[in-house]
Amino acid sequence: MTEVRIALANVRAATTPEESVSLATSAIADAGREGALVVCFPECFVPGYRWPGTKLPPTDPVFLARAWDEVAAAAGDAGITVVLGTERVTERGLQITACVIGPDGTIAGWQDKGQLDPAEESTYPAYGTERRVFTAGPLTFGVAICHEGFRYPETVRWAVRQGAQIVFHPHAHVAEPGSYRPTTFADPANSFHEKAMMCRAAENTCYFASVNNASEGSGTTSAILRPDGTLHSFQPYGKEGLLVADLDLAAATGILASRCRTSPLAAGAETPSYPAPSSHWSVWRQDDHGNRFRVRDGLTRDEAERSAAEFEAKGHKQSYWIEPTR
Repeated sequence: MTEVRIALANVRAATTPEESVSLATSAIADAGREGALVVCFPECFVPGYRWPGTKLPPTDPVFLARAWDEVAAAAGDAGITVVLGTERVTERGLQITACVIGPDGTIAGWQDKGQLDPAEESTYPAYGTERRVFTAGPLTFGVAICHEGFRYPETVRWAVRQGAQIVFHPHAHVAEPGSYRPTTFADPANSFHEKAMMCRAAENTCYFASVNNASEGSGTTSAILRPDGTLHSFQPYGKEGLLVADLDLAAATGILASRCRTSPLAAGAETPSYPAPSSHWSVWRQDDHGNRFRVRDGLTRDEAERSAAEFEAKGHKQSYWIEPTR
């Protein structure tokens, strides 16, 4: 069993950009003391999400660069990988992104938000055009930001088909006037959002780790879903703190994502050109005692599917499936 510890920074939203950096570095230090391999922050935590009707200072690339340096230094001091919800200015304009920082304090890369809520388009006009996965020790993970994970399952499936065992889901959600205020996770009377988290895990056989700010009355909280779609743990609504969890990576087989027989992302002029799924596939078997074995490797997907079908046709009682080679 390969077990990893992750942390979700369910902390309050800062009142100023400078405070957001202070809160982030403090949470990183706490997560490091907890022994977490990765800590993930909410959407646009630094400098803060630009909600309609709120006033944040204009975008300041100099401040952002300095903020990322401070967060990176904190990651290096704590020896932890950080997924920082933030914003950045590119040649396409201002966009929502996640900055992934390694335990050595260097920036490993970015996952820009490729699917925007219509209400965001005037504030964050630039769409991301690429997707990627990241590694931290034995863990491979992807990032789907807010609206992407709630409304576009393809963004999660893509990452799992590239070998991700966990997809982190930074999001920003606050109470609206008259909205339902839950106290239990996935309350039937609540909106669809937390049920969508469960679906993203179950339909891909991966862990789904969703992180929100701590705020009174919010309709969602930070939560971790198991690969079978059941709830692993959640942070009490409105309560600040780290949600820390130990996860068995062997449970995140990605089997349902790998069995998808259609392209995970439809073709079209507005569709980002993501890399193709892995061209190297393995056939796996599970015996009557739950032990898993790789029986064939180095195949194309078509070859792997034919091989698994041939094994099943022999009448063996064991289960056979295919997975992308990691």
